[in-house]
Amino acid sequence: MSTWLLPENIADLLPSEARKLEELRRRLLDRFRVYGYELVMPPLLEYLESLLTGAGQDLGLRTFKLVDQLSGRTMGLRADMTPQVSRIDAHLLNRSGITRLCYAGSVLHTRPAGLHATREPYQIGAELYGHEGLEADAEIQQLMLDSLALAGLARLRLDLCHAGVLQALLAEVKLPAPLEGKILSALASKNRSQLVLLTAALPVLIRDALLALPQLYGAASVLEVARARLPALPAITRALDELSFLAGQAMGAEVTVDLADLRGYAYHSGVMFSVYVDQASNAIARGGRYDKVGAVYGRERAATGFSVDLRELVTLSPLTARSSAIFAPWRQDTALREKIAALRERGEIVIQALPGHAEDLDEFACDRILVQHGDQWQVEAKE
Repeated sequence: MSTWLLPENIADLLPSEARKLEELRRRLLDRFRVYGYELVMPPLLEYLESLLTGAGQDLGLRTFKLVDQLSGRTMGLRADMTPQVSRIDAHLLNRSGITRLCYAGSVLHTRPAGLHATREPYQIGAELYGHEGLEADAEIQQLMLDSLALAGLARLRLDLCHAGVLQALLAEVKLPAPLEGKILSALASKNRSQLVLLTAALPVLIRDALLALPQLYGAASVLEVARARLPALPAITRALDELSFLAGQAMGAEVTVDLADLRGYAYHSGVMFSVYVDQASNAIARGGRYDKVGAVYGRERAATGFSVDLRELVTLSPLTARSSAIFAPWRQDTALREKIAALRERGEIVIQALPGHAEDLDEFACDRILVQHGDQWQVEAKE
């Protein structure tokens, strides 16, 4: 086997891709900052029990595991940064009021999420802790949309769902965990024939409601249809009211509702949202409320947040990664060196040609050049 061959679904980022990813990372983190979010940097690996505490079985299956040579304990390479940020809020910061945190870094998956997906996503996101009201969900939702628009994406579609609807229906019947999991899977895939078989023995009211969920999708007006077709349970009414409120808060996106889009259901405790664009078949960003995650760290806190795979965003963003630069010749000239230093101090990219490589450039677009006029060096447009 060639020594340079990488594992499946693992890839290098070449200069143009890496530059674009880094520029998008900076843009998004700067946008998080103007909203008041503080940057945290969790470690790449932790003891497994800490890394997976409060997480679902799916996260455990996606996590690479290894043995710590110092302690002999099992460690894991993070597959998701959200539980780590929850641990930081609950255990390390331990603030009493609102906490806004953001993060950016690589995560590793044992298996790719899709046929062409990477096993090393670059996850970037934001989390808001300490406020139970919908105002927090609205803020996170808008920050997510603003961030994607900042990456140059157009025609964003915000898709809303709510874990409380299914939770309220299943609370009326006591199902074995395996059956509940199969129903959840059938709902997510909108497999009506399978759902009919799985719910055959359930009370008619609950069965009809579960069969209706895959049909309750479309414009925000479908929420009124849901009120008519679903049982008037207090929890369902509250969930539909919350979705209606958030649908009216979104700016810069078309809003849709899909009451069967239950990916992440076991993790979320309230509203869930996803963003879609024409160029991708799957959601490019996901988020929602997960109030109970911090409890396993000794402090139950209201929490809501979202995350994006920056690697995927790079492939979708129309922003160019090439940078305008100034071309400078190589000479033993003090005035030239001082001019180059002054330009770089101002943030200009100045690329100095090395002997024998006058135009050996790729990533940077040198649209200007340093030209000598007497004892002065001046920047001029490159012909």
